[in-house]
Amino acid sequence: MKILESSAGALTNFEVLDLLRSRGAGKDPTCVIASVSPSEFKVFDYLEQTAACNQTKEIVHKFVDECKKYDLAKAEILNVVNMRPSSAVEVYTIIEECDSRMEEKIDEFVETIAQILPPPPSQEQPGEENAESKEESKEETAN
Repeated sequence: MKILESSAGALTNFEVLDLLRSRGAGKDPTCVIASVSPSEFKVFDYLEQTAACNQTKEIVHKFVDECKKYDLAKAEILNVVNMRPSSAVEVYTIIEECDSRMEEKIDEFVETIAQILPPPPSQEQPGEENAESKEESKEETAN
């Protein structure tokens, strides 16, 4: 990856993670194989635990296109992509003057986020954990 213009704009967490992957960052605990600094490995490890690790260029572009109908600023879209809010309360902290700008569309916007942007790896889908634990407890009682 070649830098064409420095300081051209803010990057999403996905873009930073993609850059670190292209430079060789990974799960190498010795940090010997890649030409990445220790601080870059720390950033990589952090971003691997966020929603950025499940995003793709196509997903981000699709979400940006969907946001056009909500008339959001670039910085607001960037923050939504990076933070991936899952409730209206979280959206209110990101969107300036959300009450007057979003009015009745806030629930629709939260639904758009949930449909397009993948959740972070630590965020379980509702019901998944319960179903797995029920199956495990059934197996334990059968043995």
